[in-house]
Amino acid sequence: MKLIYVIIDGMGDRPLKELNNKTTLEAADTPYMDSLAKSGKTGLMYTVGKGMAPESDVAVVSILGYDPFKYHVSRGALESIGAGMYMENGDLAIRCNFGTLAADNSTIIDRRAGRDMTQQEADELAQALNEQLTLESYPATAQLKSTATYRAALVIKGENTKLSGNIDNTDPAYKRIDGIGVADLDAEMVLKTCTPFDKTKEAAISAQLVNEYTQKSMKILDNHPVNLKRAKEGKLKANVLLCRDAGSSVPQFPFLCEQYNLGFICLADMNVERGISRLAGMSLVDLPLPSKDLEYDCKLRVKKLLEALPDYDAFYVHIKGPDEPGHDGNCILKSELISVVDKHFVGNMMQQINMEETIICITADHSTPCSLKAHSDDPVPVLISGNKLQPDGVQSFSEKACENGELGVLNNGTELMPMLVKYVKA
Repeated sequence: MKLIYVIIDGMGDRPLKELNNKTTLEAADTPYMDSLAKSGKTGLMYTVGKGMAPESDVAVVSILGYDPFKYHVSRGALESIGAGMYMENGDLAIRCNFGTLAADNSTIIDRRAGRDMTQQEADELAQALNEQLTLESYPATAQLKSTATYRAALVIKGENTKLSGNIDNTDPAYKRIDGIGVADLDAEMVLKTCTPFDKTKEAAISAQLVNEYTQKSMKILDNHPVNLKRAKEGKLKANVLLCRDAGSSVPQFPFLCEQYNLGFICLADMNVERGISRLAGMSLVDLPLPSKDLEYDCKLRVKKLLEALPDYDAFYVHIKGPDEPGHDGNCILKSELISVVDKHFVGNMMQQINMEETIICITADHSTPCSLKAHSDDPVPVLISGNKLQPDGVQSFSEKACENGELGVLNNGTELMPMLVKYVKA
């Protein structure tokens, strides 16, 4: 029996007037996911916990069966490891965004520099910072890597001391609760000063180094030829690095293959999901970064999935598509992209696998409501279908329909993986 576990990033949403009080999933054309819901079991799931609007890393850790509070994961460490950067315990790893800062050096105009940076532009900016920026407040070195256009990972290594991830973000859009990164929906879009969360020397030095790096990088970025060219073309400058979710220890996860006696493989293109999967002991399929063509990306994933199908038992597939229009508040595009995933990934896959020998689970890592343009704590829909599972009477796949499913409401994402393994081994 095979397990195909599909995460559609940010798919969850809230009813919208523009969509006749439907969610983007309800408004989408999803005949294949609807058919799976009809023939299987459905429910809702709080991926980390009620009242928490999780970042993707925390949510993915949870829905793979790991308690993120127990394993003390940080987005910075996961992002850096996923990008292939070398990190040891005591190094400071941080997730960064290239953003746009106003002339007052305080107001954030756009956290993603217009979301139109090319990879080449981002690589050139990262290279300039690596070549020109020297840390002087404490003996330390820094390495920045652009991981996907405006996204980046920063690793700072202290020469004479270990550093601490127990520091606050400079990115106001996210806050930390017990070390876990969550969206701050009430945040004022102003660049924050990094402060330590404890009174240790390591945390104080780490915060000082982040603030120094931030201020020095702003000067280099603002006058870089890439940004001068962008400004001339009427585009936003990528003139600030927004830092969040620092970590100073390499997460140690029990390997999924040893826990469940199944061979796991990951099909994901973003570094944070790849980093989590690598730490969980999964094999990884080599995939390019998301293209502008989600149909192509979906077809490629089906091709890669079918190639790996004979050699593994469990397949974690992460599809990024709908999350970005959720952040942009573009409900029409988000709904259209959900339809693309349904047709070109789910439908294409279903036509080429033996459903009687497969358990399929489809869900989301979190909700990204278009009305909020941010992650929320809303529960996400879950379907489990295939093999000889008995249907629960739900006729479609949506947030509202899944409320009536047999699975009920899972209060934590950690409940799902053991359930899936039970169905696989039944």
